[in-house]
Amino acid sequence: MMEKKKTSKPLPKRKSSNAKTAVTKTKLTIVGIGASAGGLEALEEFLSNVPTPSVCAFVVIQHLDPNHKGIMPELLQRATLMKVKQAGNRMKVQPNFVYVIPPNKDLSVLHGLLFLLDPVTRRGLRLPIDFFFRSLAA
Repeated sequence: MMEKKKTSKPLPKRKSSNAKTAVTKTKLTIVGIGASAGGLEALEEFLSNVPTPSVCAFVVIQHLDPNHKGIMPELLQRATLMKVKQAGNRMKVQPNFVYVIPPNKDLSVLHGLLFLLDPVTRRGLRLPIDFFFRSLAA
């Protein structure tokens, strides 16, 4: 007599009731760069060596004469494929961009937005790099 073979069916895959879709929220990295009035060459060399596209945003704070017309964005654009912009008030910071402080302003950052402020001290010792770095650290 022949014995009947039992065939086993594969069990259906169970879906886990507590399975969650992983959502990763990437945090923007903002790199602050301070330079003296003579720092153009160093800024160009640095930016020309940043791989693009970049996951970072770069904010350039340079000590300049407050009455000097700012052409820094145009000068730095020659050195990088990233878009270079003059910082604007309440401007959203985005990766793969370079933001440059405008003349005669202080700059701060909060919750991914740039804020332009009139300098506290009109004449004498102004420290726009320190001012921005403090806000970036906070």
